[in-house]
Amino acid sequence: MPQTIGNLLIREVPLLRVDDAVRDASTTVVEAALPALPVVDRDGRYRGIFGERELITALFPGYVGALGGAAFVPKSIDAAIEKRQSCWLDPVERYMNAEHIDVPSDFSDVGLAETFIHHRVLIVPVTDDGSVRGVVTRSEFFQALVERLA
Repeated sequence: MPQTIGNLLIREVPLLRVDDAVRDASTTVVEAALPALPVVDRDGRYRGIFGERELITALFPGYVGALGGAAFVPKSIDAAIEKRQSCWLDPVERYMNAEHIDVPSDFSDVGLAETFIHHRVLIVPVTDDGSVRGVVTRSEFFQALVERLA
């Protein structure tokens, strides 16, 4: 039986902890060159995802997500940063995506595709009994599908 596309793409990544400061977690995400990273609790169990979307949510006031358009808002980000800069010190647990969007290590490519389609995430953690084994990125999965189709 051929190995799944997804299993060929699993990569080990740094893990964030629920009590990491948003500042430190954001730096780790940037250094990993990924859009997000898995978050684990003090026992190393998978708890969620923190990355680009979660930092943007932490930084901007809640009403921004409900806006139909933001053309009337001043162009500079400085005022928003000044008002919300305290989020930088908050624990990542406060802003992480806590949905359990992960796949078990015996996942299928169809199961992985379904997760990317329905949850609109950019990474999917691969877990074994709650421990993170690695992640598969949507962009690498996409590239592998294109190569397989070509």
